Amino acid sequence: MEGQQAIVGKAVFVQAQVNHVATNLIEQSQQWEAEGKTVVWVAYAGEILGLIAVADTVRPTAAQAIARLKRLGIERIVMLTGDNSRTAHSIAQQVGVNQVYAELLPEDKVDVIRQLQKQYQSVAMVGDGINDAPALAQASVGIAMGAAGSDVALETADIVLMADRLERLEHAIRLGRRAQGVVKQNIVFALGFVMILLIANFAGNITLPFGVLGHEGSTVIVTLSGLRLLRG
Repeated sequence: MEGQQAIVGKAVFVQAQVNHVATNLIEQSQQWEAEGKTVVWVAYAGEILGLIAVADTVRPTAAQAIARLKRLGIERIVMLTGDNSRTAHSIAQQVGVNQVYAELLPEDKVDVIRQLQKQYQSVAMVGDGINDAPALAQASVGIAMGAAGSDVALETADIVLMADRLERLEHAIRLGRRAQGVVKQNIVFALGFVMILLIANFAGNITLPFGVLGHEGSTVIVTLSGLRLLRG
């Protein structure tokens, strides 16, 4: 601007390119970060002009959604963020997150996911931004928030929640577990019925029409059983 360099960004980036940083600005920055705000530093012509504090509004349902996930048996809930450590820990404390990794670049999030996979094997990642896409791809299950998610995140994720509501995570997990249970029941039933038909056939106690009717009938029953997932 007018031949001088204007710099706007995080503290480390801006402070490295200015001549002097006032102590009162550092103290103010630390105070805002402790309150859960993200501090943006502004400098011009090698001098700090001031600070801008911005804050994401924590959704009222966030803490309740995380509590429900824990009740479902989710072993650990971790926050991955590019924000500063003080802000991240402040928000994590509000919503009940177990562990925080802060000041992460997109590739750093991928590394953390890999570490968690070595420790817990299966790791689900929830995200909505372009920066989340690599981690969504690395995770065992990538979950994108549909309403607010970027195109890249939506294309990368395995599951897309069309409603931008955190509480839908619980519903998705419950539905997945129900689906797994129904599929196992259907497989056991179908194989069991086929075995009965085979035994009856070799014993000579079954006619062709009855065999066809029994086989097709079992298929209909399995299909109807799968439709149970439409409830709730």
